Amino acid sequence: MKTKTTAKVLGAALLTMALAGTTTVYAAEEYTIGIEQFAEHGSLDNCREGFLEGLKEEGFEEGKNLTIEYKNAAADMGTAGQISSSFVTSKVDLICGIATPSAQSCFNAAMDAEIPVIYTAVTDPAAAELVDADGNPVGEVTGTSDKLPVKEQLEMIRTMLPEAKTIGILYTTSEANSESAIAVYEELAGEYDFTIETAGITQTADIPLAAEGLLGKVDCLTNLTDNTVVSSLPTILEMANEKKIPVFGSEIEQVKIGCLAAEGLDYIELGKQTGKMAAQVLKGEKKASEMPYETIAESSLYINSKTAEDLGVEVPAELTDSAAEVFTEIIEG
Repeated sequence: MKTKTTAKVLGAALLTMALAGTTTVYAAEEYTIGIEQFAEHGSLDNCREGFLEGLKEEGFEEGKNLTIEYKNAAADMGTAGQISSSFVTSKVDLICGIATPSAQSCFNAAMDAEIPVIYTAVTDPAAAELVDADGNPVGEVTGTSDKLPVKEQLEMIRTMLPEAKTIGILYTTSEANSESAIAVYEELAGEYDFTIETAGITQTADIPLAAEGLLGKVDCLTNLTDNTVVSSLPTILEMANEKKIPVFGSEIEQVKIGCLAAEGLDYIELGKQTGKMAAQVLKGEKKASEMPYETIAESSLYINSKTAEDLGVEVPAELTDSAAEVFTEIIEG
């Protein structure tokens, strides 16, 4: 299938502009990208910011040759579907779906419209049915995965909490990314003498009751990239802190707002990587269907020393020394 975007780019020239001694290249044509973000929270916001930065580095800049239509689904699948359909109706040149539910919604809406979809923050593209059994795109759709470094996270938790036995995970039953991540946790937990206790929810309103039940059974919580849960993380942290139960995050923003630590990804960098992939499609260098999805190879350790102090947890020096960043305060989420 030949996309509208590719056809436009084949005839485009590149305009070279020299400003203040530097050279910036902008595509001569103008493009419109629809960005659908499934929920509003730090990691997904960082993905969006990085996506725009990656595009800019490749010569596509909002206000110069790029129009961005940004819409947030507020963690509602019905809203996500409406947004995806509106982008198709508007005949945007490319759609970016941020988080698994939005990626699925965007592709379902755009697959027959010859509009490429580039996704980011999709933990398991196979479980989301965005790639086939061999890992190839199922259509004009590709992007980046934020697959969690579960092994490294378990190693970190064991080092920080040597006496802990049970890890709790709160997740949304309708999010394929969470189901996939839990399967990995359950597979690897025994290697670190942990058992996994889970509690599933279907909507934000379920979180307080589910968290209360889970906190009574575990020594700590580990948080996934589950969008509904992350959106309510301040509530979960407040409940856990009252019981002096540590909560581990999955990326830097969760640690900033009070999670004890996380072996996680840099979502701005993930977004940049995604933006550069989108730029290849806009330039006509590759079709989305010709590009395997990509991941970030390495994770980083983030620690919140204020949370550790509040919980009475002594962070081993080996972890502090190896951390990419140690936060000394809690930012209100």
